[in-house]
Amino acid sequence: MLTIILPCYNPPEGWVNNVVQNYNKIVATIPEDVEVIVVNDGSTQPISETSIQKLSSEIVNFQFIDNKSNNGKGYAIRCGVPFAKGELIIYTDIDFPYNLDSIIAVYQELLNGKSDIVAGVKSTEYYNNVPYTRKVISKSLRFLTKSLLSLPISDTQCGLKGFKKPVKHVFLQTTINRYLFDIEFLRNAYKKKYKITPVAVELNSNVVFRKMNYKILFPEMFNFIKLLFKK
Repeated sequence: MLTIILPCYNPPEGWVNNVVQNYNKIVATIPEDVEVIVVNDGSTQPISETSIQKLSSEIVNFQFIDNKSNNGKGYAIRCGVPFAKGELIIYTDIDFPYNLDSIIAVYQELLNGKSDIVAGVKSTEYYNNVPYTRKVISKSLRFLTKSLLSLPISDTQCGLKGFKKPVKHVFLQTTINRYLFDIEFLRNAYKKKYKITPVAVELNSNVVFRKMNYKILFPEMFNFIKLLFKK
């Protein structure tokens, strides 16, 4: 079984149909059962019971986890991982920003048995379609990661990653709740000698980027410094 974990915070209009449509595309492409876990990260716009009922009726293996407070994407995914039944686990955003081929590429790389963790890596074209500030932050973080952390990849923040069931405990040992949880996960796994493989991914053409929450940048800078000195 493949488990897909989708953290969400104030999901966009039409999100339920979008999840169902992407689920249907995935199950039509891969030869095994697919489980979907949606984790609400304390949305201020309530997620209706009707939405959950529709997802439950359309998705054979579906779970909904409802966190009442907003703690961050990393925290939300950590809430979903213990409930994952799949031998393979993929997480991405609720709006499925990356195309089907990208999701399948991550899945197939995990399936071939050579990788413990598969990390999506954004193409050069990605930066032609993102707001300027987001581009600067992303490229700066890639530079710092490549220069200061011993990781096999520099693009740690792509919102599409997968890992095998035996790596669950490594993800659950992460402590960062927001933006840099990916770096912490990859760094911890790499130090434990797990095989991390990058896979090129592409955005869907209709992706809408949310505004950056600048209030989290300073705490995340502090988290990055802590990672540098963490044993």
